[in-house]
Amino acid sequence: MHSPAPRYRPCVGVMLFNAAGLVWVGERCDTPGAWQMPQGGIDDGETPWNAAQRELKEEIGTDRVERLAESRDWHQYDLPADLVAKNWGGRFQGQRQKWFACRLAAPDTLIDIATPAREFAAWRWISLAELPSRAAPFKRTIYQALAAEFSHLAHPGNDYRRSPLPRP
Repeated sequence: MHSPAPRYRPCVGVMLFNAAGLVWVGERCDTPGAWQMPQGGIDDGETPWNAAQRELKEEIGTDRVERLAESRDWHQYDLPADLVAKNWGGRFQGQRQKWFACRLAAPDTLIDIATPAREFAAWRWISLAELPSRAAPFKRTIYQALAAEFSHLAHPGNDYRRSPLPRP
């Protein structure tokens, strides 16, 4: 007998800091005014960290990051009822996410949101304190929890030019 699909899509997210301690957010193409951090599903056979790196490359055009931390817990949210049928063929009521905090290890000129499967219309760096208010209402609780958990990382430093990673 086939078991029913899980109610929450396995997913990852990345809180990406720059050298000034600001967080990257992108405005969704399909929902003007909705800003979010890079995130996406975990493919079969993929580790959460590998999925995070792939999602960065797919969504912002670069995966040149330094991994700083991983969330203690998995976070989940429910989609609003009107979005459940539109997303993932109605198979999931929301997402269950593992989050990573990273610092950009390259100049931000490498960020390119004009990717083949473009998700973002615009992007910017914002303060960690501003992050929850920029999120869609159904993601705010997670963004508040992540802001608290990763707040110790939101400080200037770790400029990519001092990183051990190769420079562009």
